[in-house]
Amino acid sequence: MIRAFLVDDEDLALRRLSRLLTESGRVTVAGTSNDPMDAIAWLSSNEVDVVFLDIEMPGMNGFEMLGMLDPQPTVIFTTAYNQYALKAFEVNSVDYLMKPVDQDQLKRALKKLERLGMGTARPDAAELMRKLAAALSQRNSPEFPDRIAASRVGEKVQYVELSRVTHFFAEDKVTYAATKVKNHMVDHTIAELELNLDPRKFFRVHRATIVNLGWILETDSWFGGGALVRLKDEKKTELAVARDRVRGLKEKLGF
Repeated sequence: MIRAFLVDDEDLALRRLSRLLTESGRVTVAGTSNDPMDAIAWLSSNEVDVVFLDIEMPGMNGFEMLGMLDPQPTVIFTTAYNQYALKAFEVNSVDYLMKPVDQDQLKRALKKLERLGMGTARPDAAELMRKLAAALSQRNSPEFPDRIAASRVGEKVQYVELSRVTHFFAEDKVTYAATKVKNHMVDHTIAELELNLDPRKFFRVHRATIVNLGWILETDSWFGGGALVRLKDEKKTELAVARDRVRGLKEKLGF
């Protein structure tokens, strides 16, 4: 069994990850903490095979915390921000998990962990940690676009403010940004939009749909474990939520 320690300032995320790891049957959760300093104290006197570590935490980010551990453990980062993926692999990260974490992501990470083996970080990891922590402290939050290029007529490009977009949807291999006025054709796939939109404001509820969380009026349970969301637009637009995205949506909405 893999011995793991979990660090995340969000209690809900911590409980969810602990449950998923336990249900995997391959991991023993040796401890958890939502306070980086408490985690440092625990890890300084206890050995584990891997640390599941959140990157964005108030007071001390995950890179800073890992840089204070000697020796540094093998780590799997958890984050809501995809831009940290490459940075995570620069250090002794076996993998990274995008929130909300699901079983498929977890299976991939555990398989990779078992294949590569478990141990301590490479010698130059401490210096990388200091550089990453310094870079991260210069920006309190990642930068995301506030508008998107839409309709093109010749050389003219129309831009749409993302705050006006109720949702994005794909239809007949074309992606649209829906607003109260019209649907704007955009030159991005749903997968590309998911990677580049602010995850605090947008959430992919279906393989072909991303919703602006600020435009959600209400949710309804649906047959087969799925759900529906109704938007605040005049038509009270209804969007289907895939079964495997319901839990993540609830977490984003805070229930």
